[in-house]
Amino acid sequence: MLNLLSSKFKGVALAVIPISILVIILSLTVVTLELDMFIRFLIGSTMVILGLGIFLFGAEIGITPIGNLMGETLARSNKVWVVGILGFFLGFFITIAEPDLQILAYQVRDASGGILSAYSILIVVSVGVGLMVAIGLLRILFGNPLNKTYTIVYLIIFVLGLIVSEEFLAISVDASGATTGAMTTPFILALGLGVSKLKGGKTEEEDSFGLVGMASSGPILAIMLMSVIAGLKDIQGQAEAFIPHTGILNPYKEAFLSLTKESILTLLPILSLFLIFNTTKFKLSRSNRNKILKGLLYTYIGLVLFLVGVNAGFMEVGRVIGYGIASLDKKWLLAGIGFLLGLVVVLAEPAVHVLTEQVEDVTSGYIKRKAILATLSLGIGFAISLSMMRIMFPGLKLWHFLLPGFAIAIIMSYIVPPIFVGIAFDSGGVASGPMTATFVLAFAQGAATSIPTANVLIDGFGVIAMVAMTPLVTIQILGLLFKMKAKKRGVDFNDD
Repeated sequence: MLNLLSSKFKGVALAVIPISILVIILSLTVVTLELDMFIRFLIGSTMVILGLGIFLFGAEIGITPIGNLMGETLARSNKVWVVGILGFFLGFFITIAEPDLQILAYQVRDASGGILSAYSILIVVSVGVGLMVAIGLLRILFGNPLNKTYTIVYLIIFVLGLIVSEEFLAISVDASGATTGAMTTPFILALGLGVSKLKGGKTEEEDSFGLVGMASSGPILAIMLMSVIAGLKDIQGQAEAFIPHTGILNPYKEAFLSLTKESILTLLPILSLFLIFNTTKFKLSRSNRNKILKGLLYTYIGLVLFLVGVNAGFMEVGRVIGYGIASLDKKWLLAGIGFLLGLVVVLAEPAVHVLTEQVEDVTSGYIKRKAILATLSLGIGFAISLSMMRIMFPGLKLWHFLLPGFAIAIIMSYIVPPIFVGIAFDSGGVASGPMTATFVLAFAQGAATSIPTANVLIDGFGVIAMVAMTPLVTIQILGLLFKMKAKKRGVDFNDD
């Protein structure tokens, strides 16, 4: 146990330290930070390392076993209606408690001038996730090809994307990123793995991935359909004014008090489901049950530390740096630093580590987690760089990037090995987690505030949408390289 925990801390430190170094360099050379803010950032960096390490440790011994057990239980039922209904409810209840989604729901409420309530956004998005989780689980059981399923889903999204306004296009894809947060993703990953393991067969490896990608498409469809059905063409509202924290420890105290409560609500659905299923289905021994409960406790402690560090120490630094760089005469610097930021920030996302470890485990080390991490870093780097260019040049619209990007991803899904299709679409969800949704979003909003032609509300939402889209393409490019490498060696890489 201690070896596992120490290995998590080591991996997390290697991921978070580059972000800290980048911010320190920028604060010394480009944008001067106030001393209080700089000290808060250093404290936040330490808390993120501690919190993320403990979270990943807890997820491995708590969240993942629960998801696997539930997936196996669903698959054993051999009843389509049981898998569909339980899959829907699992997706719904896990999503509605996701803190990232709750934050987005209030942002949408403010952006719409109160036309859309936060409660309606929560319900609509959670229903969308529940439906797509159910469809994703049924796809595994029936053995339908993942690329054909995604083709149908994204063809509908493409058509709706041509109808809805730019604001709703951005919000719908951002909602997709918000649903696959630090808690939801490990559970859904494990759920898909559990079902595919019990089903077995030659497609077991590739079926282990893709459920997060299916879940991520639910909010896009749900928000777009809501926009079309309700006849909402655009939204009007004002972004909240930026008020920096004061002092060093007080912001941490405030964040700790609120986030300890929020994190309990986040864990409560998983804990409740586990206790119910354990009583009725799992019937684990006392030692195994207690091990999972300890894992959930570690997950809770880690999540609180991580979120407090991000919200009290990271977010406002991103906003100040984004504003400061955009205020300089050399606007190209904004795109360049955005690229560097994307390279390092994704490495600190909790769910990214969970996904890459599962990829390495499922493929018995054939697909290295370092290869996935490097490819994701490059993809997110380009995503943020292009987002900064969109902020600088008003002629560039979000749909210019999103719709072609999704179309390219679907076309590539018929070319690359099937396992990479699932990994790619899962990666789109995991890359847009709490770190990206705070630090990167704040960086984009700071830049948009400084540039007169930019719309803070639209451009702020759009950056998360870009982060969610680019991994679909870059990971499949990696799959194409693996396929070419396998052909040179005369190896059949599940190409059918």
